[in-house]
Order: sequence, then C-alpha cells, then structure tokens
Amino acid sequence: MFNSLSDRLTATFKNLRGKGRLTEADVDATVREIRRALLDADVAVPVVREFTARVRERALGAEVSGALNPSQQIVKIVNEELVEILGGETRRIRMAKTGPTIIMLAGLQGAGKTTLAGKLSKWLKSQGHSPILVACDLQRPNAVTQLQVVGKRAGVPVFAPHPGATSELEHPAGDPVAVARAGVEEARQKLHDFVIVDTAGRLGVDTEMMEQARQIRRAIVPNEVLFVIDAMIGQDAVNTAMAFDEGVNFTGIVLSKLDGDARGGAALSVASVTGKPVMFASTGEGVDDFELFHPDRMASRILDMGDVLTLIEQAEKNWDKDEAARMAKKFADQEDFTLDDFLSQMQQIRNMGSMKKMLMMMPGAQNIRQQLEQFDEREIDRVEAIVRSMTPHERVAPKIINGSRRARIARGSGVHVSEVNGLLERFAQAQKMMKKMAQGGGMPGMPGMPGMAGPGGARKGGKNAPKKKARSGNPAKAAQELKDAEARRAAGAKALPTGAAFGQQAGDFDPSQLNLPKGFDKFLGK
Repeated sequence: MFNSLSDRLTATFKNLRGKGRLTEADVDATVREIRRALLDADVAVPVVREFTARVRERALGAEVSGALNPSQQIVKIVNEELVEILGGETRRIRMAKTGPTIIMLAGLQGAGKTTLAGKLSKWLKSQGHSPILVACDLQRPNAVTQLQVVGKRAGVPVFAPHPGATSELEHPAGDPVAVARAGVEEARQKLHDFVIVDTAGRLGVDTEMMEQARQIRRAIVPNEVLFVIDAMIGQDAVNTAMAFDEGVNFTGIVLSKLDGDARGGAALSVASVTGKPVMFASTGEGVDDFELFHPDRMASRILDMGDVLTLIEQAEKNWDKDEAARMAKKFADQEDFTLDDFLSQMQQIRNMGSMKKMLMMMPGAQNIRQQLEQFDEREIDRVEAIVRSMTPHERVAPKIINGSRRARIARGSGVHVSEVNGLLERFAQAQKMMKKMAQGGGMPGMPGMPGMAGPGGARKGGKNAPKKKARSGNPAKAAQELKDAEARRAAGAKALPTGAAFGQQAGDFDPSQLNLPKGFDKFLGK
C-alpha cells in the first residue's frame, strides 16, 4: 500500500547521509520532498501542510543542530510526526461493564463491511471471546447470505431473522432497527460477550440511509461504532469520513483493502482530520488477514524500518511449541538434521502466512521489493511435494539418492530433476550449518562468532587458511630454518611472563604459528 510513499521518503533521507551539519537550505529541500511525496500519496492537503510545518519547525530547532547525526535525527522527527498523524497510540476496544460488548459497523457501499465483520469476529474468537454476527443489511441483494457464508468460514453464529433483498427489483423486507435490537437480546440470552452489527452500506449524501444508521445506534447503544473505509479511496476519504462522523458519530476507524497497490493517503488523512483513531486494518482477502492497528509500527513500515514486533507476534501465535521443543532437543543432542525436519520447518513457516508479507516486515525490505514481488508462494508447495515423493529411508539418508532415484522423485512430484538437485544442495548446506552450530562452532561464514573465519575468511584448516611455508629440500638450508624457528621460540618464551596465558605454559608458545603480518615482531619482544 505505502510502497510509493516509502520509496520517496527513503530516497529523500539518503540525500542527507554523510552531512555533519544541516543548513536551512538542506532542511527546506528535505521538507519540500516530503511534501511532494505525501501529496503524491493522496494525503489531504491540510494534513500535509500541518505535517510539514511541524517537521520544519523541529528540524530547524536545537534537537537537530546539536545532534551528533543530524540526518538520523530528521528521520526520527518524521517518524514521530507520522505516528502522531496515525493516531499516536494503539487504541483497543472499549468493553461493556455489564452484558455483551456491542460493535456497530458503518461505511460506504463496497467498502468491505460484511467481509470485515467476519474477520473481526474471527479475531475476537482467537482472543478467547464468543461473538455473534447480526445481519441488519436488508437492503443490498444477498447481503444476509454473504454474512452467513462469512460467519461459517469464521466459525461464528449469525443472527438473521429476515433474508433481506434477493435482487435489486425486490423491496427489502424487515426492519433493520428491530433486527439489531433482537440480535442484542439474542446475544444476552445465549451468553455471547460480543455482538457485531453489520449495517447497510450507504452514501455520505444519502440522508434516508444515514437516518436509519442513527436509529440503529439509538436502539442498541453500541460501545463502539467503527467506520469502515476503503484505503484505496484517495482524497475523497476525508469528505466521506466527515459526513459519517456528523451522521453517526463513529468512535474508531477500520482500514480495509490495505494490501492493495493504491497510494494509501486515506490512512494518513482520516485519523488526523476526524481526530478518531484507526483501530484495525484488513490486510488481505482471507478471514485471518486482519490485525490490530499500531501507529508506531505502521510508521516504521512507511519509513522502511520494518515491523519486527508484528512478525514476532505472528510467529508466537502460529508456531507449534511442541515441534519447536522437539527440534531444540534434537539440536542439543547433536542429532542429524533430516529432510523430515526440513519439511516440518517449512510447514511451520507456511502456517505463519504469506512469505512476502513476512519478509516485507523486515528492516530494509524496500531495497529488495522487486525480488520479493517475483517470489512464488507456491515454491513451498513444490518443496513439500519433492520431499513427500521420497521414501522414509531417503529422507533420513539423502546421500543414497542417486540419478535414477532423483528421476523417480522428480516424476512423483511433477518437477524437473534440476529442482530436485537444487533442493538437495540447499538441504546439504542447511544440514552442514546445523551440525556446525550444534557443535558450538557458530554459523559458518559469519565473522566475529565462535568458530568463524576472521577478517578475510581465513580459518584453521579452511579453504582460505594461510598455508605454512614449506621447508627447503636442501638439508643444510632446512637445518638452518629449524635452528631459526628454535631461536624464535626461545625469544618468545623469554618475552612472555612465567605461567599460563589462556592456559598455556610459556615454553609451549610459538609466535611463528600466529602468522602475524610483517612488522609485528617488535610487539613480541624481538
């Protein structure tokens, strides 16, 4: 959603890097680029003016002029102001003190209210609540049927005493206000702690429909009135939000279709103009593609600083703790990492959701966005098909997989032999890395860690390790070299204090074995 805005802001901040001091001209140029980026993203003009004025005022103040790194301080200021525009703090649902908590949904036709009602109910159910959906949209053809289908997918009951209109020519039967009142009573009797009322979509200028929404609100007295707005609506989002705020006085905002490719200015405009917080966001078509809106995390995503906290929360929610404990025990016991383990780890990752979405939450992901967009989500399915086409023995001992076995596996999984080869190569590398880590050697190829190659990649016994100087074939010369080595050993022992440094006796230490650069002899007392 915010790809264009994120790219523009990231490019703007790159121009500030390396500058030890920012002049007023630098600040003005940066603010000008930020203003263009926000306007291109369809952010409302009054919001842009207020935002850039605050950024400029703070950027010219003492907090930047006295900072060690002015460019990072500018990024910090922009991040804080973005958080403020998006609502400041995470706003959660206000719960009823007694009886069920009533949530009423309102919004334009086509904003995605009915689908969002199912997503919200599924999210509440995952939090340990018992929600019920109430079908009050009796005007749109088949809206009641759609809510029943969504409710079934979410595993939540739907209260729908009237079928509503089945075609555009049919006059809707039933009173939405009476249905809403009866739905709340049904929830009380059956001990549901949440009631989600799906109302008919309406236009901001439709006075008749807006009056109906006001009557429903007066009848059920909801704890929350959530305004559902399409994040792709653009500049008109502000006018629509203001009309609904006057009509039903909503308490919170839900952004739908946040996974679209539009510029996303609605998200930055509505909360600032109405003063009402964005509470939830719909991020996809699935029932589970729904999340609590965190202004600070969304600001970090826009500035390409990642959203690691959301990533961790998703992992904790979807990761199988028993499987993780089994793998940890296997790792501690230094058992071999098999293809069955590899497959179970891939399935764990798939349970977390879309790989693209997860990777885009990593800091700096905008730099590889093109590669991520080309990533095929079905790759995990192909890997699973390849592994499942192997025999149990082949999964435990992949070294036995010869050419004929690879051809059989490729036919069984519907892929080319080259893909089987590629998977086995990647698995061999993963197995080698896991074995190295289990032995306490750290991850290969990562300098600065135990067992790692130092600067330049040299490691004892490794491919790039410095080779020892070969001894001369001339007996006299070889004897002289041996004598020189003994002399260096004696000089080193004399220079070192008696006792053990790192547990070594002084006489066992040979400086020549350190392969130090030329000129370091003087530090060894030579």
